[in-house]
Amino acid sequence: MVTGRLPTVRALCWFRRDLRLADNPAWANATRLGDEVIGLYVLDPGLLDRVSDRRRDLLLGHLRALDAELGRHGGALLVTGGDPTTVVPSTVASHGVQHVTVNGDVGPYAQRRDQAVGTALDAVPLLVHWGTLVQPPGSVLTAKGTLSRVFSAFHRAWDRLPHEPWGDADPAEVLAITGQPIPEPSAAPAIEPGEGAALDRLGAWLERVDGYDTDRDRPDRPGTSTLSADLRFGTVSPREVLLRVGDHTDGRAAFCRQLAWRDWYAHTTLARPDIANAALRPEYDRIEWRDDPTGFEAWQQGRTGYPIVDAGMRELTATGFMHNRVRMITASFLVKDLLIDWRRGERHFRHHLLDGDVAQNAGNWQWVAGTGPDAAPYFRIFNPITQSERFDPDGAYIRRWVPELAGLDRKAIHRPDRLGPLELEAAGVTLGDTYPHPIVDHAAARERTLRAYAAAKDPARLVSSPNA
Repeated sequence: MVTGRLPTVRALCWFRRDLRLADNPAWANATRLGDEVIGLYVLDPGLLDRVSDRRRDLLLGHLRALDAELGRHGGALLVTGGDPTTVVPSTVASHGVQHVTVNGDVGPYAQRRDQAVGTALDAVPLLVHWGTLVQPPGSVLTAKGTLSRVFSAFHRAWDRLPHEPWGDADPAEVLAITGQPIPEPSAAPAIEPGEGAALDRLGAWLERVDGYDTDRDRPDRPGTSTLSADLRFGTVSPREVLLRVGDHTDGRAAFCRQLAWRDWYAHTTLARPDIANAALRPEYDRIEWRDDPTGFEAWQQGRTGYPIVDAGMRELTATGFMHNRVRMITASFLVKDLLIDWRRGERHFRHHLLDGDVAQNAGNWQWVAGTGPDAAPYFRIFNPITQSERFDPDGAYIRRWVPELAGLDRKAIHRPDRLGPLELEAAGVTLGDTYPHPIVDHAAARERTLRAYAAAKDPARLVSSPNA
């Protein structure tokens, strides 16, 4: 009897929004299925061309870090540019791959892409895991077997649901196949890239997380995790974050609740792929939004005359980040003060944010706009002055991003338009010159918005044009 070596099985892990090896079910399964494993990343111009340079540079930094991590396992990251629907099948065919593993993505573009790739692969299975979320879509359901439209009910079920094990990686041979060089970033990444740096940030967060429930709304304090971009690029596992944080203090429980919101928006997006384009409460697609290019530009540039709004918009442009409370304030100002369509703001944020993501960004914008399934009521309209006074009481956040107001005291800085000319002159502020007058009266804008939303719910209640 003649015996020989068993044929080598080759698996491919197609990385997308999971740029790590640790606690990554797609990578772990590839190493279990294959004697040899290829790590692939496709530089998709359809995605790269739509993001800011800052987010592109961070992605390239993460790819370099992932390549280095694979190098420590004896291999390399195979990077190829082009349309994934043709690149992935051709790579599989040319390298004799028998299994392809991925972590799923709920975005509409990603769903179409993955379906096309799965069809093109034909006999080679595309094995989808969900290492991007704590719980996979379809697992957190009501007693009727549906996805809850109410977050609190979703959270209760999510919190009780056990975690299906992802399994550990096996010591497969990691191949080093030459692809194209990873492009040079145009600037240093905004944060230290790679899974090691992400775990360092998680470790630093564990030292502060107990104060999250009280400090999370204060943009003048380091009260948030700053892990959102790591979760977006998958340099840290959401399950690892949940496990290491725990819920044994009020601050930790409040933070873990945010991971449930993240899952809920992702599950909702898979069920409603039009989340970035249509109100999830369809009556609000009847709102008569204002066409106000001047107001929209002032909002984008941080020149609205409302200091907390301007601080947030300038932070976004300068860093690709914005504090969560300030995201709500700036979004509410666009939608409820200027009565400009929330979709325009959502696209602007998604372009600039390092953590820009269809599900999270559109879900949060619909929450602020009152158009989502479990959103803030439409009559909840943030007052930018009272929000500023409450959450940046000393004006430290404003002074950082609106330095032309730095000479004002802690009370005056929230509403410089209420000061007299001598007080303004003493602080070096000239309204209409060094800092703008408010572009809208909040009280009047609030009434206009209430009429517009009421008319959308019941057109017979329209008493005057919302564009007035």
